[in-house]
Amino acid sequence: MFFLDHIWIIPLLPAFGAAMMFFFGRKMHKATVNVVCVGMIVLAFLMSLGAVWQYADYAHDVPGKPFETILYTWLGSDTGNLNYVTQSGAPAEFKAEVGFLLDPLSSIWLLFVTGVGMLIHIYSTGYMAHEGGYYRFFGYLNLFMFSMLVLILGNNYAQLFVGWEGVGLCSYLLIGFYFHRKSATDAANKAFIVNRIGDAGFLLGMFTIAWCFGSFRFTDINHLARNGHFALGDPVITLAAFLLFVGATGKSAQIPLYIWLPDAMEGPTPVSALIHAATMVTAGVYMVARSNAIFVLAPTAMKTVAI
Repeated sequence: MFFLDHIWIIPLLPAFGAAMMFFFGRKMHKATVNVVCVGMIVLAFLMSLGAVWQYADYAHDVPGKPFETILYTWLGSDTGNLNYVTQSGAPAEFKAEVGFLLDPLSSIWLLFVTGVGMLIHIYSTGYMAHEGGYYRFFGYLNLFMFSMLVLILGNNYAQLFVGWEGVGLCSYLLIGFYFHRKSATDAANKAFIVNRIGDAGFLLGMFTIAWCFGSFRFTDINHLARNGHFALGDPVITLAAFLLFVGATGKSAQIPLYIWLPDAMEGPTPVSALIHAATMVTAGVYMVARSNAIFVLAPTAMKTVAI
C-alpha cells in the first residue's frame, strides 16, 4: 500500500513548492513557477486519491480502525508516563507525535482540500498573470496548502494546532498581499488579531483535554471517552468543549469572531476562494467534527454548537 504507507509525502509536496519559491522564486520565470507550485498540488491531489482508494481496501479488511502512522515523537518523555492518573483512571502520557491519521473524516477533507486547492491554483495562474509578486503569491498558496494538510492529517491535537497556526499565518500573508495598500495591511492585521483570540481558546481547550485524558492523540481520547468514567456533562469536559468551540468560532468566522471576514476581501480573489469560501473557514468545522468524542460528553456544548 504505497500511498497509505507514504501518506506523509502529501503535505511535503506543497512544502517543497513553498520552499522553492522562497529561496529561488525571484529568479524563476512565471511558467516555471506554475510548473513547480501547481505541479506540487496536482501531485498531492493524485496521491490523495491513491491514499483514499487504498484506505477503502484497508477499512474493508479492518472495519472501524483508522490508518495511523507515526514518524517520531517530538514532545514527551520516552515512556510518556508522568506518574499522574487522569480522571479516567489512565496514566498520563503527554506525548506529541509527528503522525498521520486517515479515517473517513480526514479522507473526505483530504480530497476536498487538495481538489479545491488544485482548481484554485490553476485559476490563479491566469488571474495573477499580470500582477507583481507572482512567485510570492504562489509560495504563500503552497505554504497554506501544506499547513492545511498538516491540520487535516495530524493524528493528535498538538500537530493539528501546528497546522491551525500555519493557516492563520498564511491568511495574514495572503490577505495583506498588496502590502502597499493600507486597507490591505489593516485587514491582514485585523484577521491575525481576531484569530489569535480564538486560538487562545483552542489552546486552553487542548490543555484541558490533556489534563482530563492524559493524551493529545485522537485515537486515545476517543477510546477513553467511550470507556472512561466521566459522568455525562462533566464540568471539565464541558469546559474543554466550549474552549474548542471558541477556537472554531474564530477560524470559521462565526459570531462574535466574524468581524475579520468582510475586510479579508482585500486580498486577491483566489485568496477569497481558498481561505474564505472553501478551505480555511471549514477548519473549525473539521476540528469540531474531530472532537466529536468530547462534545458527546458535553451535551450543553453540543446544543450551543447546534444553535
